[in-house]
Amino acid sequence: MLVETKARVGVFAIALGAYLPQFPSLVPEFEAQYETFKTLLPSTVEAIDGGIVTTKEQSQAAGDKFRAADVDLVILQLLTYATSYNMLPAVRDLDVPVVLVNVQKKRAPDYEHTDTATWLGELYACGAVGEMAADLDRAGKSHAVITGVMEGGDPQVQRELEDWCRAAQVRRRFRDTNLAQVGRPYPGMMDLYIDETNLYHRMWLYTKQFDWEKLWAIADDVTDEALIRAKAQDILDTFDIEGGGTVEKVWEMARYLAAFEDWVKREQIGLIASHYDGYAQGKAGVLDSMLIPAFSMLIKQGVACAVEGDIKVAMAMSILKTIAGTGQLSEMYSIDFDQDICIIGHSGSGDAAISAKKPTMKIVPVFHGKTGGGYLTQFYPHLGPVTYLAITQDRDGHFKFITAEGVNEEGPIFTFGDTNMRTRFSCGARAFVDRWSQAGPTHHMAAASGRHIDTIQKVAQIFHVPVEVITR
Repeated sequence: MLVETKARVGVFAIALGAYLPQFPSLVPEFEAQYETFKTLLPSTVEAIDGGIVTTKEQSQAAGDKFRAADVDLVILQLLTYATSYNMLPAVRDLDVPVVLVNVQKKRAPDYEHTDTATWLGELYACGAVGEMAADLDRAGKSHAVITGVMEGGDPQVQRELEDWCRAAQVRRRFRDTNLAQVGRPYPGMMDLYIDETNLYHRMWLYTKQFDWEKLWAIADDVTDEALIRAKAQDILDTFDIEGGGTVEKVWEMARYLAAFEDWVKREQIGLIASHYDGYAQGKAGVLDSMLIPAFSMLIKQGVACAVEGDIKVAMAMSILKTIAGTGQLSEMYSIDFDQDICIIGHSGSGDAAISAKKPTMKIVPVFHGKTGGGYLTQFYPHLGPVTYLAITQDRDGHFKFITAEGVNEEGPIFTFGDTNMRTRFSCGARAFVDRWSQAGPTHHMAAASGRHIDTIQKVAQIFHVPVEVITR
């Protein structure tokens, strides 16, 4: 990604201190289990190690480390039975979910040859999980439970841990990067309008405002021909250009792409919501004509770029790009009632990672509903499972996630240059449109290849946002 962020995950383990002098063999046993457990965390996160906690004082020390690091998530390994005072001081002052990992060392007891130390050390993780959850509830702390086994490996535990770490990455990305609003939302699209102060309070995402006049001049100082040539080649490698593509044909676009990348890094931008509604002449016309492919190149590198000034769909695109690797802007296009299929897509910038074949670029005289004309890009999303995510707000400004899973199927699509998907939903096209619309989304949503509702629900839990699942 152009702007790198890395989730910070607090990890610690607990055990009852009274057991340790009674059964000294538990100390090396627990130390070995904890070291093994930490290797299950993906390298994509920074682990903040709170150690093995057996006293309230150790728990407070772990909490101090977690607060100082501003962790995005806490993962707690339950080694054996422990009282909840081993846990609560470590998370008392945090506003992040606590994932209780209830993993037993052995798959099953050897009943005749199990002594007390072996039972407590290798077969009793489940004894404390209910107590921890009960006290987290009473403390008003968000939490989840993962139960499994270490012996022989446990793919489900590994998958859940990685899911939670991906979800935590969204929080870190929103906290550490900025959202660039260039221009203003499309006039009259009141579903897109947003209070940026409320956005910062509720979703930790800061909005930086930019005028188009600044961006018209953004490439003036880009004179490094080797850099421009490399960016031009990247564009040619990404798109098939109607009529043939050459470095010379995309030279000016490459200059702006180099300038945009520098701007993104300097301003620590993770998301962009833009709309231009000027006269599109002179420098304005040059930039406006090439914004779609230039922003598509930014999306390819992890910066969510939304058209029509839609901040909320930029957030949805960023979430899906972070957790799924793809984040495509979409909206409802049409319904094929004969095939019971929804046609979903959008004109404008897109994500090359979602395309099953090389996306195409062509020049059109008019951007429908918008000023000017220029380069249009079309992407060809993978067939198979697809996830949609919309972000909306209620009358009091609270955010809500709306999500659905479907299947993209082969078949004819529109040929006028916009990205299209033929999506079948388990509830049928008519019921999907009714249910999705009734949930009150904006008219935009983000799309990602694969099934990701489970991870979206974890992201929502981190942000304290409700989720409405339409169908899966």
